Amino acid sequence: MTTSKRSTQAWLLPVYNYRVVIGQDTLGFSEVSGLKVEYEAVTYRHGRSFLMGPKLIPGMQQNARVTLKRGVAKNSDFLAKWISATYAGAQSGQKHDIVIDLCDPSGMSVVRWVVVGAMPVKIEAPTFDAKSNEVAIETLELVAADIRISYLT
Repeated sequence: MTTSKRSTQAWLLPVYNYRVVIGQDTLGFSEVSGLKVEYEAVTYRHGRSFLMGPKLIPGMQQNARVTLKRGVAKNSDFLAKWISATYAGAQSGQKHDIVIDLCDPSGMSVVRWVVVGAMPVKIEAPTFDAKSNEVAIETLELVAADIRISYLT
């Protein structure tokens, strides 16, 4: 029985070992969600569709909505400055590519998601509760035209 080199090097990757890069900055986030590529399916009916039946054809790609969550810390105002700069008059439309790498145990990137031209649309402050001792988490929601997925070797 022979085994291929590929099958002996395969393992499942844990979701906690990831890195997020926005522009030139590597930032820490407690959660990244919404990394999905979605298309509409369009039903097409040609003139005499009762004979041939309807056909499904590919439609437009949906905008990606990605959510980033991180702990609030002193002097960590990058997200607030980004959303302010995006909607401030002449500077409007400040977009960044965001790279999310899922890494192996040695820290090498194995799978990469590139959120192309991400623009912040919502920032949410943490919920304040005097009875809680949880870390304050802020949430940033982004919209992007595309997400590219690469499997690195």
